[in-house]
Parts: sequence; structure tokens; C-alpha cells
Amino acid sequence: MEINCANLRLDAPRRSVISHSHSTPSGGTTPIPGWYGSEPIEGQVEDPYSAFKHLRETQPVNLTPEGNWRLTRYADINRVLRSSDAGMRLNNGLLPGQDEQVPGGGLFMLLQDPPTHTRLRKLVSKAFTPRAIEAWRPRAEAITHKLLDRVAPTGKMDLVSDLARPVPATLICELLGVPPEDQEDFTQWTADATHGLLTIRGIGDDETAAKVEAAGASLIGYFNSLIESRRKNLGDDLLSVLISAEEEGDKLDPLELLSQSVGLLIAGFETTIGLIGNGLTTLIRHPDELAKLRAHPELAESAVEECLRYSGPIVASVRVTHKALTFDDYVIPADNEVIAVLASANRDPEVFEDPERFDITRYTKGKDTAAHLSFGGGAHFCLGAHLARLETQIAIRTLVERFDDLKLENETTEWGRSLFRVPGSVPITFADKPTRPKSA
Repeated sequence: MEINCANLRLDAPRRSVISHSHSTPSGGTTPIPGWYGSEPIEGQVEDPYSAFKHLRETQPVNLTPEGNWRLTRYADINRVLRSSDAGMRLNNGLLPGQDEQVPGGGLFMLLQDPPTHTRLRKLVSKAFTPRAIEAWRPRAEAITHKLLDRVAPTGKMDLVSDLARPVPATLICELLGVPPEDQEDFTQWTADATHGLLTIRGIGDDETAAKVEAAGASLIGYFNSLIESRRKNLGDDLLSVLISAEEEGDKLDPLELLSQSVGLLIAGFETTIGLIGNGLTTLIRHPDELAKLRAHPELAESAVEECLRYSGPIVASVRVTHKALTFDDYVIPADNEVIAVLASANRDPEVFEDPERFDITRYTKGKDTAAHLSFGGGAHFCLGAHLARLETQIAIRTLVERFDDLKLENETTEWGRSLFRVPGSVPITFADKPTRPKSA
């Protein structure tokens, strides 16, 4: 069976999908296309939230000059994410920007609509139940302590390279059953392949594209060998669970299995790095909240939810309308792309009290706080949410418990080259506590 990177892509080129985007059905107000102070940029900026706030207040239903739509209010975005009248594909079954059907193209479930999405997610979800993920807590704690042991004597570290990247990288390798001697290569391939999300958006150069292609081929070849090995000797790792996944006589075929395995790996890798890196950076910039967490470690769960709301790694999500949808007096026709600006929805004052304030107690039990939208919503709610939460809670809580006097060396963030909001480097200094738990 021939498999190439096109079979496994997580997304499709996002260009204006329908030429009639500027027209509206009868009864709709004709929009005036514009960026309204929130133009697309290459890379990340320190504060995108002010521009999102302006857009939400002045053009909450916005038609861009490129022909797609942007929504910035919580209620509108929540409606689109949960609606069966919007999904990932056009009504003709193709992905936006896909001129003709590629055999096996876009098989990853994130790019599917029901009933295909429903079928794939049902089979794969067995590996991501809260109980299945919770079983990995002791190992995640041991990995985190071991990483901090390495830097403890130095009094300085990089939050990304020393913690935020190796925690999810090591854990996903162990989850998949990748042998220790292969983990370094496997992690590098994953990091390089994830940059493919940049190239499909027209960001990056030929060198990056070549590196993406090589990494994708390496991952495909490695997974093919690993899957073949697991079929002969099933274990309790995630890959074995996916191979064994069956529901009412239905199983993943070989290409589906490969697509879900690589897709899940890439989809969750950089986003978790961003969640841990952004979360710790935000905490250090809010010393009162950091002190609160140090005094009450049990607030780690609420703190991570607030980090997701306040500085989550995924700024926006894309949906395609399956029929005309009306917001205010604007009608978005069928087969149009809608960019749901999650980072704006998460700071909507109509939903969150004092939304610009970072408050790690916001999601404590007993508080009637609306759910943030950082993991999406509806049928495509992030399958790896439990794993991302577990890794981030442990990473943040352990660092705060073990080290005092956390200080950022730079006032602004050095952003990585990513489609997501992921820091590339966050150097800090700290004081190691005299007594601390050791790694297992």
C-alpha cells in the first residue's frame, strides 16, 4: 500500500473557498469587507487580545478582504462549534482548497464530518478516556521531576526546551510504545512534521517544506514498522489500543489507523508545548497568582483552566458552513469559511466577569464560570483534552512546588515558528528549595 504525506495532512490550504462570498441572501445586510485593525500576520505578537477586543466591539461578524468570515463573540462562536450546520468540509465533500479528491486525503478524523467523523472518533476515543489518561499520572509526575532534577543545580532553565517540550514528547513516546533509543529521533520528526501546518498556510520557505516532507516520510515509515510489530505483540500502549479498537464489528483499516496515529501525535504536540509554556509565563508575570498557587497547590486544576482561557495556544478554529447562517443582520452563505476567534471568545465580557484579569481561582468548585472554548466544542471537541490537562497540571504544579523566586529573563516572549501560539524559548532563573521530592 502506497502512503504519502498527503494522506495524513491535518489541514488543507486555506484560501477563499467560494467566489460568491460577498453576496448575501435576501434579507441580509451587505457587509463591508475589511480587517478593522486585526490584519493577519506571520508569526505571533505579544498582545493580540487588544485587536480582538476592538474587532469584537466594532465588527463582531466580519467579512475579510480574503472572502472568509470571522466571529469574535462567545455566543456566536459557541453556536458555530456546536452546530450541525457547520463542519470541516464543503457540501461537495471536499476540504476547502482541495481541487479534487485525493485518494485517502484528509483521513484524520479532525478533518471529517459525521458520519465518518463519528465512526472514527468512537473507535479512537477508547484510548483517551479520563480513566485511561489518569493511569499515566504517576509516570507524568516522574518524568517532570526527572527533568527538573537536571536543571535544579544550575538555578536557571528554559521553560520550553527543559520542560514544556520534553514532558509531552517523552509521555507521547511512552504512550505509543516508542523504545527509549528511538525517542530522540521520533521527537525531532514530530517537531519538524508539525511545521507542515505552517507551510499549508503559505508560511515558510522551501527548506522548511523539504524538512516537513522528510519528517513526514520518516514518521510514516516508523509507524508502519511499529504497527506491524504491535500487531504481533499487543501491549497496553496507545498504539495497541488503536489496533484493537473495535465497535460493533467495525475496526480501523490500515490507512485509517496510520492516519489517526500520526494525526493525533501532530495535533497534540505543539499545542501542549504552548499550553505549558504560555501557562508558566503567564503565572510568573502575575506574582500574586503565582503566590496563591504556591500556597494552595490544589488550585493547579483551576489554574490550568484559567491559563487555557487567558493565554491558550490555539487562537482560532475554522469551520465551513453547510447552510446559510444568520448572525445579527448578516447572512453567511453555505460553503463559506468561518474563522472562530477562540482567544476573543474567551475574553468576552458578556460571558466572563472582568475577563482581562488573570485569576487562578476562576474555575474553582462552586463558581458558576462559563467553560472556555480553548478545546473547541461540539463534535470536534479536543479528544486529547484530558491528556493536555494532566501534563500541564503536573508540569506547572511541580515547578512551582520545587522552585522559588521564579523570574523571566526577558520581558517579551520569543515566539516559535508555529501556526499556534507557542513560545520558542522562555529562559528563567529560580532558587532551588533546600528539600524537594526526587524523581522516581
